[in-house]
Amino acid sequence: MQTNKKQVSVLFMLFSTLFCVCLITANVLETKQVSIGLFNLSITGGLIVFPISYIINDCVCEVWGYSKTRLLIWLGFAMNFLFVTFGALCDALPAAPYWDNDAGFHAVFGLAPRIALASFLAFLVGSFVNAYVMSRMKIKSNGKNFSARAIMSTVYGEIADSLIFFPLALGGVVPMKELPVLIVSQVVLKTLYEIIVLPITIRVVRATKKLEGEDTYDKGVNYSVWKIFSI
Repeated sequence: MQTNKKQVSVLFMLFSTLFCVCLITANVLETKQVSIGLFNLSITGGLIVFPISYIINDCVCEVWGYSKTRLLIWLGFAMNFLFVTFGALCDALPAAPYWDNDAGFHAVFGLAPRIALASFLAFLVGSFVNAYVMSRMKIKSNGKNFSARAIMSTVYGEIADSLIFFPLALGGVVPMKELPVLIVSQVVLKTLYEIIVLPITIRVVRATKKLEGEDTYDKGVNYSVWKIFSI
């Protein structure tokens, strides 16, 4: 069915809240390096939660379409930006004489401007690529093969995200030969994450479509990333 609602539902708001929470949580968890002993890989703790944002992206795009997904992405960007900004301001304030955990606080909230810029830019590009691929594939497949669309959109989105983040954030810091390894490992791990939870994603999408009575096809939609309030 085709809808053209100029409002958002309570369920969409819940998805948006979870999306923002996942992005902010990933920022905090990124400060811890985690070792996967079985594969001898070192990853950031943010990998635990960040892929969920792509899953939510897929769900929202599948049910409500690209226009509302665009609103979701910019909302997530704004909330994440506020969190990082307030954290940086608090980190810059002088510590109280009795405060003895300044180093720990700085490790979590003292995000370097270079890292922050790379993270924000990579998130925007990756999220919009994910949504665009999901939307176009749905039209071409006439709404079939959700699993393939969810996986492929994640692959394209994560590739775009990683190709921007790692060179901008770590170029000149880690050896150039290590960057392709980091990029490929992140894309593979996050895509595997998507595949593992795909059965849950499918059930969530089906339930959401039933509850909302929506299944949007983006025929004739304007894919400009700047038409934020065109829903």
